[in-house]
Amino acid sequence: MTESQNSRALRESADVIVLGAGPAGLVLANLLHAAGIDCVLLERASPTHVRTRARAGFLAPNTGRILDRHGLADGLHRRGTRHGTCEFRTRDGRFRLDYGALGQGGRGGQHHVYPQQYLVADLLTHYLDRGGRIRFHTEALAVGDADGTRPYVTTREPDGRPTRWTARYVAGCDGRHGAARRSLPPGVVRRHHHDHGVTWLGLLAEAPPSLDAVGYAVHDRGFAGHMARTPDITRYYLQWQRGVPADAWPEQRIWDELDVRMRAADHGPLHRGPLQERGIFDLTCDVVEPLRNGSLFLAGDAASLLAPAAAKGANLAVLEAEILAEALTDALTRGDTAGVDGYSDRCLEHIWRAQEFTGWMTRLLHAPPDADEGAGPSFQAALRRSRLASLRTSRVHQEWFAENYVGV
Repeated sequence: MTESQNSRALRESADVIVLGAGPAGLVLANLLHAAGIDCVLLERASPTHVRTRARAGFLAPNTGRILDRHGLADGLHRRGTRHGTCEFRTRDGRFRLDYGALGQGGRGGQHHVYPQQYLVADLLTHYLDRGGRIRFHTEALAVGDADGTRPYVTTREPDGRPTRWTARYVAGCDGRHGAARRSLPPGVVRRHHHDHGVTWLGLLAEAPPSLDAVGYAVHDRGFAGHMARTPDITRYYLQWQRGVPADAWPEQRIWDELDVRMRAADHGPLHRGPLQERGIFDLTCDVVEPLRNGSLFLAGDAASLLAPAAAKGANLAVLEAEILAEALTDALTRGDTAGVDGYSDRCLEHIWRAQEFTGWMTRLLHAPPDADEGAGPSFQAALRRSRLASLRTSRVHQEWFAENYVGV
């Protein structure tokens, strides 16, 4: 083998291959690289797309602690804003929960509002500035030999050429439809799936926030949500009829509907502006169990998908990445496999807790799919009103909400 061929072969192997440059993959790659682990991150998109794709923007207190612990929180502290209040608007009026001041013993806390694309850009810059290896425009096609000692990943390179990367471990952080999940053999894992029967139209408006809190509007015509992103950009959500395209309504109709559901006539007008982005979100959830097949581990959306009602996805991804980084570092540097053996159980405990609260939030905010339209409130809708009344008046209920709203 020539020197150039040998150099090329070395570039196509690593102790850990990380698939996907989202929050889970980038946190994991940063922590492994800082621990001296030979890792490479494979990402099918371009650097520009990775840095700019807009996603969630609420980071829980524990996520901030993880980023601080590993020197990854500079951008968060510089540009993020603290947020500890949410407002519910219903036909019975509106009420606010200062959840950041609730909860004893550290159970409550404040979120940081920090758009996910900012976090991803920070993590990517940190990784590259410290010499981390990443291959963009490289599509992972399949993971093979996960039950052996040298798993591999087949990829399609930017020029279309097929390549095989070998490793000791593979971390699948490439989402629900990525190569890691596709490569799981039948019968190796259980796949849990649930459809809440609710669809949202997600909107990114070039307009300042209209209230200084997260807004949850519960209305007979459907849910509406208000989430600040930056001083000039606001995220809105409208409960939407499934199957209707995102561009079915003109902007004027969308803003008028937001006014109705957010009860702007009672509580003040919404700041309007051009809609930069529209997207359809079916509120579904799924979990893969266990999160491991031999040398292949799942994290982030590849491990579990949550409905966005409680903003848990990115926070779970960062937590799972830290747990997996510690486990892989112990296995590779000290031969201690206790962490990798316990990875799935540790993460699933957090995942199922997040799923339970997300389901509770979804039922709180939406009329049940089987409600009889025009026939008066259904039994489930009456329960929803009772839950909101309890949340308005019960300190015990509010403490429980605060603990679960900010935690994973």
